[in-house]
Amino acid sequence: MKVTILGSGTSTGVPQIGCTCAVCTSADPKDSRLRASAIVETDDARILIDCGPDFREQVLHLPYERIDGVLITHEHYDHVGGLDDLRPFCRFGSVPIYAEEYVAKALRLRMPYCFVEHTYPGVPNIPLQEIVAGSSFTINRTEVLPIRVMHGKLPILGYRIGKLGYITDMLTMPESSYEQLVGIDVLVVNALRIASHPTHQSLEEALAVARRIQAKNTYFIHMSHDMGLHAGVEQELPDNIHLAFDGLEIRL
Repeated sequence: MKVTILGSGTSTGVPQIGCTCAVCTSADPKDSRLRASAIVETDDARILIDCGPDFREQVLHLPYERIDGVLITHEHYDHVGGLDDLRPFCRFGSVPIYAEEYVAKALRLRMPYCFVEHTYPGVPNIPLQEIVAGSSFTINRTEVLPIRVMHGKLPILGYRIGKLGYITDMLTMPESSYEQLVGIDVLVVNALRIASHPTHQSLEEALAVARRIQAKNTYFIHMSHDMGLHAGVEQELPDNIHLAFDGLEIRL
């Protein structure tokens, strides 16, 4: 399995518009963070996790290959704003979108032209498939387990695919979700900034989650400019815990 981090940033992206802080003006490409997204490639499936407004930019330099499914964590724009840009991938066939019921309802309201019975030519072929936290399903032969996490008070989804756990925008997680992540090798999880936040994990909170789950390697995503410079923070982390960066490839 290979995981490619397409974006490691939070909703504003980094650099943040109008900001002249050390991170936003850094010349280190690892300090440029597009909105959070990843591609997971298994033996028989190529799966996109979230499809934010930077999706087109994120995939222009990648091989033009089929996407077998898109896993949506939640309805916020920085995670679904690029769904219309899946149109070129529909030349390979339909690109199913997997989301829980309330998210699917929001997408139907936001993009009704994609989900009506009779679409017009050029509309992306992205049928909605409703999923339930804790109930696994398959994309081709690859098993996917949606996992309940809490984005403040909003219930959203993380995912387990084989030995990979992928979680973004989390503040807390129920005990049952920790149990569903036992035995993973790689954890990709959000860490917004150094200071606490009402709906996202801080760096300290993310470190505590990483220590509890005990994956062989953990990578932090969904970071704002307030996380600090990549090179400086990376030096302070344990050997098996890292800040992710755009373009990072992780092999399991």
